[in-house]
Order: sequence, then structure tokens, then C-alpha cells
Amino acid sequence: MLSSERCHRRLLFGQTVAFVVVTVFVVGNLCAWQENVRPKLYVSLADEEYLRFQGNESMIDYFKLVLRDATSNSLLVGARNIVYNLSIYDLSEQTRLVWYSSEDDIKMCVMKGKDEDLCQNYIRVLALPTPGTLLGCGTNAFRPMCRMYGINGNSYSIESEKPGQAVCPYDPAHNSTAVFVDNELYSGTVADFSGLDPIIYREPLQTEQYDSLSLNAPNFVGSFTQGDFVYFFFRETAVEFINCGKAVVSRVARVCKWDKGGPHRYKNRWTTYLKSRLNCSMPGDFPFYFDEIQSTSSLVEGRYGNGNSKLIYSVFSTSTNAIAGSAICAFSLQDIADTFEGNFKEQSGLNSNWLPVNPSKVPDPRPGSCHNDSRTLPDLTLNFKKTHSLMDENVPTFFGSPILTRVSTVYRFTAIAVDPQIKTPGGKTYDVIFVGTDHGKIIKTVNAESADSNKKVTSVVIEEIDALPTSEPVRSLEIVRTMQYDTPKDGSYDDGKLIIVTDTTVIAIKLHRCSSEKITSCSECVALQDPYCAWDKIAGKCRSHGAPRWSEENYFYQSVATGDHAACPSGKMPKDGNAEKQGYRGDIDYDPQRPSKDQPGNDMISIMQDKSGYDDKGPQITPDLINAQYTVETLVMAVLAGAIFALLVGFITGYFCGRRCHKDEDDNLPYPDTEYEYFEQRQNVNRIQTEPKLLPQVEEVTYAEPVLLPQPSSQNKMQHSPKNTLRKPMGHHHGVNSETLFQPDGYSARDNYRGRDNFGTLRSHQVYL
Repeated sequence: MLSSERCHRRLLFGQTVAFVVVTVFVVGNLCAWQENVRPKLYVSLADEEYLRFQGNESMIDYFKLVLRDATSNSLLVGARNIVYNLSIYDLSEQTRLVWYSSEDDIKMCVMKGKDEDLCQNYIRVLALPTPGTLLGCGTNAFRPMCRMYGINGNSYSIESEKPGQAVCPYDPAHNSTAVFVDNELYSGTVADFSGLDPIIYREPLQTEQYDSLSLNAPNFVGSFTQGDFVYFFFRETAVEFINCGKAVVSRVARVCKWDKGGPHRYKNRWTTYLKSRLNCSMPGDFPFYFDEIQSTSSLVEGRYGNGNSKLIYSVFSTSTNAIAGSAICAFSLQDIADTFEGNFKEQSGLNSNWLPVNPSKVPDPRPGSCHNDSRTLPDLTLNFKKTHSLMDENVPTFFGSPILTRVSTVYRFTAIAVDPQIKTPGGKTYDVIFVGTDHGKIIKTVNAESADSNKKVTSVVIEEIDALPTSEPVRSLEIVRTMQYDTPKDGSYDDGKLIIVTDTTVIAIKLHRCSSEKITSCSECVALQDPYCAWDKIAGKCRSHGAPRWSEENYFYQSVATGDHAACPSGKMPKDGNAEKQGYRGDIDYDPQRPSKDQPGNDMISIMQDKSGYDDKGPQITPDLINAQYTVETLVMAVLAGAIFALLVGFITGYFCGRRCHKDEDDNLPYPDTEYEYFEQRQNVNRIQTEPKLLPQVEEVTYAEPVLLPQPSSQNKMQHSPKNTLRKPMGHHHGVNSETLFQPDGYSARDNYRGRDNFGTLRSHQVYL
């Protein structure tokens, strides 16, 4: 039978488990991840509401690259063996540039083990060096090639051709980036067939080859130029965490445009290459990081709070085997520059931690800075830069936290585009952000605090759009504007389009749905919190950005910051704060394709299309309120009731366990804390069997009269001496009395001892890390 002390411990254990369960439940409800911000509009576009270019319908084009040609108001789209020239107005094909790989290149690609579908020429670099010329680079059946074309109206002629190694990727699926600056092409890609030699390249300068301190299996997602530097954004395996396991982090790197390489062995190497980590995380004592950058916007400049800043917006996600989360973060160009002027990071020894470098150890001139002639830099500066390309400080998120986070098992963010500084009535400006997902959705969002503060974030999801007929991943997004005016019924004009690029299609949609005839009240229009939209009190309708007298608050009502305006009577659509209190179905709880339209009592707007019964009057807007699921009082009462119930169950369980295991007073057990085997034996006396003895037992010695024995011979004195009874070191004695327990027959203990250390490891086979 178990002792009362053990039963008491089990009672405490049961109560502790119950308390822990309740604590986790309470903490999980009070400190859980913030709920996904509910979209103001759910939009499913009809066929008449978007423009579409299909391309080659017999095979996949793998669209990825879009270049705007402002001189001809066209879009150049890189695809499989073709560059399409599309009209910016209706996405109609104006002309095409055909560039097939040669038969020899295709055969060699197949012989090297690649699939024939990949052994084509996928255009991955496009640039317009001068008016009338086009630079294009393609994978060319895993043998990259670049060509310079002359543009003659609707035709293209080859002017020059050269290898595209280190400029264009070999594999069309590889993530690469390129930017054309001052008649020079800067690229971030791989420089070999296997994809194991990453490189940041501008002829003839490159990063160190096969150097994990420089680049460690990067995925490039974007690049741009500003001032004296060219910036690259990528994710890579972090060398500074290698002692704690593999981790992927996001980086921003820069090189100086005036870099000419160094002297001697640094002739073809960057002398200004530095990189720093991007910190996109949920703030707190233990931040949650979104480590993998997926895409970046172009550099935007605007006023945020009381000052002007230049920002780059990026989308991040967690790793594929982690919590499925995505985020949008903004980074200031000034913050990026500050990190490159801060401390360097180094690892003093192979097993040492990565720590900041003492500023007194940094040579002069400072590594990574622009110089008039980098070829005159001393070896001390160049050697330091080679081993210290990583900066110690991270680039902080501009607004202090992500602009939008999304936890979803359905999709992750993949692409981003920003329409900067949209002016609303009253003069405030906002950046409108469009995000594409790997499930074919487009999310339009805005930070409602950005016009008044650069330290706060209020996430507003204006629309969630099902723009694609299938759930294809969105590869890239682009915002284009024209000066051509339309004359629809409401008198507004075409003030821009969002270009959506997937593997198989290119789609153009409107940037807003302000003029929908279904938005009939001032409160509905204002509650959208869409910088493109405002209520026209004269016309009595929701109008779009660019309408006459748009900036005058006396004629147009809008409040992006609150979603409520004093001049608007209360309507059926509440502002976002009330909507959050009503509860929001997460992505797990509703159909990923589109939300339900039949839920009664919803005062949120949902623009949905019934493809079977669609008429020409435009999108249908139906109520879609989700009833309140839980109030704060109900949640508190549920938590308290659960806590009391769990404690009661734990107490009763422990009490009955104690009664059953109670020790009788007349039991005289030799050991008060006998284990389960003894308890079972007392309950089953008839089944007691003699257990085998693991070790030789010493028999009880009784007293007897001494008996004189003859003295042993001299040769046996040492064998029977008292000193001989002491334990001998194992491996130094092979007599009968040597301890051979657990030692197999024929095993040499001496050989074992010599070849092993204190942990039993063969020294000849040790690997010193």
C-alpha cells in the first residue's frame, strides 16, 4: 500500500495540474494573439469588373516580371520565351518580343538532368537603359543570356548579346532581383548551375564567393537605389545563430554606387558591402518575429505624424513549419542608414557568441563607407570589412509594430504594392497598401494613425477581394495610373489600376469601389475608412478621389482615423471599433473562398457577386453581420466557473486517492516509502515469488570459535594479505578477484581504457567543434 506521504503528494499534484490548466486557459484568453482585423468589404468581382490577359493558353507562362514603359503607356511582362507589350488601358497585346533558346542549349539542359519544361527561356530581367532600347535577360535553358534590343515602333531588333551569368538566375523558380542605376545593372542572384553560389554583382564587382559571412543561402526579394547606395532585401540563414540551431532572418544590404573595388586581391570585390537585420515582430518582453521577408514595395516618401520620412514597405511571414502568420512592416531609410553607422558584430572564436565590436577596434577609414577611390583603401580596412560585414543593431519597424498581422491557415502574404500619400478631404494623407496572398486574395489596408503619428498603428482592412477565378499565388503587384479620363454615370474618372500578376494571368482591377450604387448612406461611406472615398453631400453619394472640390471638407465628409463623422447620421454600418467587439470569424471559421452572404442582422457591407444571377447593375451589396458571440462579462464568468470547477475536481480526485491509499496504523512496514512492487505483493500474497538477485548477496556470519590454520607459504603471502583485498583499478588486474561485472568475455579493459576519454568516446574518432 502506498504511504500517506505519497498520497499527499499525489493530491497536491492533482490540484496543481488543475490550477495550471485553469491558468493557461485564463492567460490564453487574456493574452492571446490579436484577432485578425475584419475587412470592411468582402468583394468578389464579376467578369465585367476586371481586365485580363491570358497569354499562352496551351502552357503556363510563369509571369513574374512587370516593367512600366511610361513613354508608350504600356506594360512589358516577362514570360516564357516571350516579352509581352500590353496596353495599360485594357491589357490588350500590342506586340511581343519572341526569344527562344537554341536547340543545343535545350538538349544540354536536358542532359544535365533538368525537366524539359524548365529548359526554356524565362525572362527575369528587364530594363530600359535609354529611350528606344530594351535590356532583357533570360534563363536560356539554364545558360543565362542577356540581349540589348532596339525598339522601332512595334518591332524589336537585336543590337548586342552577352552571357548573363551573375545577372540572371539559372532556375526560373529562383528568387532574384535586379535594378538598373546610372547605366549599370546591379543584381542579386546565383552564379552557378547548382544555385549554391549566391552573389550581389555589378560588373566586375561581386561579393565573396562561398563565404557564409557574406551571403548564406539567400532569397532575394527586392532592390532599389537612393543617394549614393543601392539596397538589396533578402532572407538568409543566420550565421550569428548557428550555435543555437538553424534560423532564417531577413536582411537589408547596401553597396556604394561609386565602389571601384580594392587593391590587389580585392580588385573584383566590393569594399562597401554591409548588411543588417530587419526586425518585423510583435513588440513585447518576448517579441514574436516574422522572419522571412517575401516582397518589398518601391520607396515612398511622405509625411507621417509631424515629420517627413522615406519608407519601404515589406511583407513577412513565418516559416512553413511554424505558426501560419504574415505581417506588413514599414522601415525608414534613415533607420536603415543609422544601423550601418552603428556597431559591427563579430564572433571572436569558433564557439563564441556574436557580440558587438568595440568601436576602438574599427579601423579608419571606416569600412563600408563611400570613398572617392576605393582602390586606395588600406589592407587593414579591407580585411576588417571582409570578416565584419554584419552590423550589430537591427532595423526597427517604423511605426513601432506591424501595420497588419494575419494568422491564417488558408493563406500567407506574398506580394505588396503601395499607393503613397492619397490626400483626403481636409488635407491628411495616407499610404494605401495592397497585399497579395498565395491563395489568390487581395487585401487593401491602411494605417489609420499614420497621418497623425509615426509611433502608433491602427490597422484598418478596407477590402478583401477575390479577384482571381482560381486560387493562384499572387507573384507581383503594380499600381499604374493614366491621364485618360472615363465618363461613367457618377462622373468620376479612372485614377489608377492595380495590376495583379500570377503564373498564368495578368489582371487589372480598380483601386476602389467607392462609387457603388449600393453604398447609399453617408455613414456607410465614411465607415469604410478608405482614403479613396468620401461622401458628397451635394450629390448625396459616395465619390472617389479626384472628384471636383475633393479637398474641401464642407463638400466631402470623410474620417479615415475614426470611421465616423459628426455630419453623418448614424447608419447601419458601425465604425471598426464596434465591429471588433462584435467578434470576428477567423480564417479557420469561415469558407476561405468567400464569406457567407445569408447571415441575418449583419451591419457590415459585403460586395459579393452571384455569378449565376448577375445583372448589369453592378455588384450586389448584402448585409453580413456576425452576431456577437461572447461579451466580456460572459467570458469572465466562464473563466471563473471553469477555474472553480477544475479546482473542485482536483480536490475530489486527490481526496479519494488519499482515502484509497491511506496507511493503516497497525501496518508495520520495514520501509515506509515502499514502491509499487511491494504494494502489489501485499495485495497478492499468493503470487509472491522469489526475485532473482542482481548482485551476489553476503551471507550472514555467525560467531564461532577461532580455528588455527597453518601459515600460508611465502609465495602466497601477498595474495592473501589485507592489502590485497582493496579494490584494484580496472584494467590493471586480471586475477580471479578482478571486478568483471558487465564486462563481456574476452574484452580487454586496458585497451578500452587507453582508447577512450572520460565519456567513453574513442579519442581517435573525436570531432572538435
